Amino acid sequence: MTTVAGFDDARECLEQIVSWLDGADAAGLAHADLEADLDSRGRELLRLLLQDHLVLRAAREQPIVVVNADGQRHGRVEPGHVRPLATVFGVVDVERLAYRRMGAPNLHPADGVLNLPVERHSHGLRRLAAVEATRGSFADAVDAVERATGQHVGKRQVEQLAARAATDIDAFYAEARREPAAKTDVVVLSVDGKGIVMRPDSLRPKTAEAAAGATTKLDRRLSKGEKRNRKRMAEVGAVYDLNPVPRTAEQVMDAGGGGERQRPRAKAKWLCASVVDDAAEVIAQVFDEAERRDPLHQRGWIVLVDGNRHQIDCVQAQADHRHLDVTILCDLVHVLEYLWGAAWCFYPEGDRTAERWVKDRTQAVLNGHATDVAAGIRRRATTAALPKAKRRKADACARYLVNQARYLDYPTALAEGWPLATGIIEGACRHLICDRMDLTGARWTVNGAEAVLKLRALNANGDFDTYWRYHLDHERHRVHDTRYTDDTIPLAA
Repeated sequence: MTTVAGFDDARECLEQIVSWLDGADAAGLAHADLEADLDSRGRELLRLLLQDHLVLRAAREQPIVVVNADGQRHGRVEPGHVRPLATVFGVVDVERLAYRRMGAPNLHPADGVLNLPVERHSHGLRRLAAVEATRGSFADAVDAVERATGQHVGKRQVEQLAARAATDIDAFYAEARREPAAKTDVVVLSVDGKGIVMRPDSLRPKTAEAAAGATTKLDRRLSKGEKRNRKRMAEVGAVYDLNPVPRTAEQVMDAGGGGERQRPRAKAKWLCASVVDDAAEVIAQVFDEAERRDPLHQRGWIVLVDGNRHQIDCVQAQADHRHLDVTILCDLVHVLEYLWGAAWCFYPEGDRTAERWVKDRTQAVLNGHATDVAAGIRRRATTAALPKAKRRKADACARYLVNQARYLDYPTALAEGWPLATGIIEGACRHLICDRMDLTGARWTVNGAEAVLKLRALNANGDFDTYWRYHLDHERHRVHDTRYTDDTIPLAA
């Protein structure tokens, strides 16, 4: 190995820092100014250390035999080929040997050893952009990156880096392995959707057509029933394990009475989200995750839904495809909302009697009498001779209870200790979508929204660090390994 004297620039910078700290200028500064100045000088020292190290590697690089992916040898070797790399310390130059062949792109094996990205920005900046882009707006991410590194990365570059960072998330989860849970635990699956405000060119075709043809009564605001047709539905999925806790309808209804009681607790929660994939595709991902947890189908599978017919059809299709027995349950909270809507058809707003009425009917539904409750609501509306507009929500409630009766088997769910509410998926929608995607004035592209959704789900699952190593390994293969014939050069550092 060639011996090369190096790090002269870094040593000189370090001496300057030490001299400054030992001098009169630093002695007169308050600690806040010392911190700020030393932070700036320290970053430059780190940049020079990295630059000097790269210079040393370039000086020590030895020619090797290089054969491209088509089996063609690149026999002409030229030194001195330089590319810039924007890092968390600043911009450095990477010098390396170029292996050339007429009619073929140059190959740089040293790039593979360093696992350099295609773009100018380092993987360190990519990771930081991905983290900050999930926390706030892309403009806020630009500021956060600059505060942390002293480097300015443009808003569009932050969005692109976040998208590159999310490239391998689907493949990462497809290859994931799960620790086995207790066979007594059930696997709970749930899916929901929420709209995201998109740029016009990122809307689905039908929504874009509706937006283009929409007319409004007023120029500056929407009237009742009018929509802007500017949202695209994002689908969110959740899977978790749960230790069943049997209970009674009375215990559920008395939950708010201040007494302490046992209830099912979710564990090992896993989330996914997409604004590109439709409900059927996200439900397939949710079933994939559930099968990773229970590949032999030895545990109970519970699917919580809100009553959406398309959603239920997709769930049943997945279950049939996988030869699975699943129990589909409608969320109790949605039942309550329908019952409250019906209550205000019969009672004035704020009447405490309505609360008693809703409680009694909820308990009846929990005891398995949903269709009887529906019949009673219709009878009362007819007996009271309510006009069509006044009884609309009462009819909607009755219709919901009848149509979803087969998915309201709460007596079995309570006896088996299963969950009744979709709180996990509702919370996931708020966290993944509302807290980030609904920022004031935000309008999303498909790629930007998809990347942020996937990264937020990855963070929520606690898998970011494990994923990042996986992502870097796949970047090396995608960007470098595929350019060479197998075993031609050692790309591992």
